[in-house]
Amino acid sequence: PAWKCSSDKTFDPLCLELYEFMKEWKRSHRVATLLDPVVVEAAPDSLDDLMVEMDTILASYDRLDMEAVVVKIMAMLLKMDRKLKSSRIRTLFNRHLASLGIPKSMHCLALRLAEEFAVNSAARSPVPLPQYAPRLTDASRIHVCLVTDNVLAAAVAVASAVRSSAGPSRLVFHVVTDKKSYVPMHSWFALHPVSPAVVEVKGLHQFDWRDGDAIASVMRTIDEVQKSSLDYHQLCDGSVEREYRRLEATKPSTFSILNYLKIHLPEFFPELPRVILLDDDVLVRKDLAGLWEQDLDGNIMGAVGAHRPGADGGICIERTLSEHLNFSDPAVSSLGLDGSNCTWSWGATIVDLDAWRGANVTETYQLWLQKNRESGFRLWKMGSLPPALIAFDGRVQAIEPLWHLPDLGWRMPDAELLQLSAVLHFSGPRKPWLEVAFPELRELWLGHLNNSDSFLRGCGVVE
Repeated sequence: PAWKCSSDKTFDPLCLELYEFMKEWKRSHRVATLLDPVVVEAAPDSLDDLMVEMDTILASYDRLDMEAVVVKIMAMLLKMDRKLKSSRIRTLFNRHLASLGIPKSMHCLALRLAEEFAVNSAARSPVPLPQYAPRLTDASRIHVCLVTDNVLAAAVAVASAVRSSAGPSRLVFHVVTDKKSYVPMHSWFALHPVSPAVVEVKGLHQFDWRDGDAIASVMRTIDEVQKSSLDYHQLCDGSVEREYRRLEATKPSTFSILNYLKIHLPEFFPELPRVILLDDDVLVRKDLAGLWEQDLDGNIMGAVGAHRPGADGGICIERTLSEHLNFSDPAVSSLGLDGSNCTWSWGATIVDLDAWRGANVTETYQLWLQKNRESGFRLWKMGSLPPALIAFDGRVQAIEPLWHLPDLGWRMPDAELLQLSAVLHFSGPRKPWLEVAFPELRELWLGHLNNSDSFLRGCGVVE
């Protein structure tokens, strides 16, 4: 049609007039007019539909009503923008759900192992066997702790650590789990020993805490996490921010009691001087003996990323403090922390339990959990790491970056870095047991499972 605009509006008088009118109209009209849902809903769905409408109008009238045209165009753009945003939100939501879901194969595995525990005495045999029990408190051994309810992840983390060790007989694994997951976890490691290493599986209900203060401290953390979960969900009132909170709350890690109970390692292991703490979503590629022997220089913990980028002449491997904590809130800013400092993460750390027992780290952690809840969760997005960054401030020794390669659930790493790193950490939504994982990394992880295992094949974990 004659009114259609050329690529250069200056050669089309009508388009030039329309262009100038739109500029003036936007200056003189409030955006609220376009937000009328009736106007937006009635707008054309595409530029082609708009052209058809304009042709129809021109067929009936000699001249276009410029204001009506502008309203239609602006409403159309707003409608298209909303559709695009809605599509992006749906995509993100579906990806989010895909990262949260527990595959049927993992449900199947847990049920099969629980059934085996009931009918097979071998699945109920002690873990570890009695003759290996003294190793559990032997300070000359390398003690590795996993706090998890994920049987498959624990199996891979343990198997990969044993396979990568130059002296696997020194390894003692302590798997701490909840009551719900205890039976399948016990059954797996009873039927799949990792000799010459030793594995202990212990449910929270099995800890024999004779110290009343230890019980009270653990219960305080559990109570605070439960209160936070309740208050957090009550904030979901339908606004965009609250909708984001609702999505965050669906992540298992947000309110997982086990995630927060890492702060009680001294209570879990009162007779051990130190322990390596691994997240369950890791794959060990190098001997952990080097991590075990790290000199912490009097600090409580050794972790990758715990350094000042300026002082150490490098960049942050993990995030900065300001990306975890809300420094605009007086409660955080009054701590005197430097928001540009790099942060560490749990992934793979070496912990001096003796040094921890002499500090008030756990109490500080609990206090800040409570403060965040009472602030309406303004101090940080709900999670177990931010209060630990406050509680352990000044007590974390930076270790060689190649000990821990994080964010493999977010991105594919450099091939050389992947090859050189000791512990691969699948932090992020693309966990290696999910179909949304990066294929190359998923294959690497699955390579530590036995393809002929009847439980794994029967549940479709491996083919």
